[in-house]
Amino acid sequence: MNFTRQLKPAHLQLLLKIAEVGQLQIAASALAMSQPAASRIVADIEARAQTTLFHRSPKGLEPTPVGEMFLRHARVIVSELESLQKEVENLNAGLSGEVRIGTVTGPAVGIVLPVYQSLSETSPDIAVTIEVSPSTELVRGLDEGRFDFIVARIPTDHNTAEFLVHPGRKEVVQLMVRSAHPLAGRQQITLSDLSDYDWVIQERGSPIRKAVEDAFHASSLAVPNRVVNSSSLLVVEALLASSDVIAPQSKEVSDLLTGSGLGNQLDVLHLEKPITVPPYFVIRNRSRQLTRAASLFFDRILEAL
Repeated sequence: MNFTRQLKPAHLQLLLKIAEVGQLQIAASALAMSQPAASRIVADIEARAQTTLFHRSPKGLEPTPVGEMFLRHARVIVSELESLQKEVENLNAGLSGEVRIGTVTGPAVGIVLPVYQSLSETSPDIAVTIEVSPSTELVRGLDEGRFDFIVARIPTDHNTAEFLVHPGRKEVVQLMVRSAHPLAGRQQITLSDLSDYDWVIQERGSPIRKAVEDAFHASSLAVPNRVVNSSSLLVVEALLASSDVIAPQSKEVSDLLTGSGLGNQLDVLHLEKPITVPPYFVIRNRSRQLTRAASLFFDRILEAL
C-alpha cells in the first residue's frame, strides 16, 4: 500500500482546501481545477489508501480519522514546500544567503553599517558577517577566500592583478578629546598646540597614524612621543573618559562616539588645517564570482560611496 509515491503537492493542497471550505466544488474552483478532476483525485487517493478521507455531514465534507491524519501531514509537507520555494526565490533574487565583508573602521561605520541596516529591512534573511581589521589583514583574508569583498587600502607591496578595485573615499581625521580638555572649544588649533599632551593612536604603519605623523612632519614639528598605541575603541573611550589624552579617529567614528551616550563628554578639536588619509577602496577577487546576496550588498555599497 505504497500510495505515498503517487501523492503530489497539488493533491495535498486539494485535501487541505476541501477540509477548509467543506465543499468539493468550491475547493476545486479555488485551486483552478474542474470538479470532476478534483473528484477523481480524491477517489484515487482513497482507493490507494483503502479508506475514505471525508464523510458528508450537514456542514459539508468533514475529514474522517484517517483524513485528519492525512491533513496533519499535508500541512507540514505543503508548508515546507512553500518555504522551500520562498527560500529558492529569495536566494536567486539575492534576498537571502550569506555575505562576508571585511572593512577598516571608518567605512565600517560610515558606509557598511548603514547599507546593512537598509538591506536588513527589505532582505532580513541575508546573514551578514562584518569583520573590522587593518587593511593588511583584510587583503590577506580576501586572498584566502575568507571575504566576499573588502573595504580597505591596498598595501604598497601587494600585487593587485587578481583584484577588481573600485574607488572609495578619502577619510578626514578628527582629534577627539573629552569635553573638559583644555583645548576643547578653541578655534584654529595648530599642531604645535598639541605637543604637550598624551595621545592614544593606532599602531605604527596604520593610515591614521601615518597621516598624523606626516602632518607634524609637514609643519616641521616633532611627532608626539607620549603615545599609547592601541586600535581598540574600548581603550580609546576609557582613556578619553579619564584623561586629557588626544585620540585621532576617522570622522565617521568620531561622529558615532560624540553622538552616543558619551556625546556630552566628548569633543572634537578644531584644527587650523585638516588631516586627511588616502582613500580606501572597495575590492573583490577577480576570479571569484559573488553570490546574488553578496552582489546585492556590493552594489549597494558602491551606490553609497
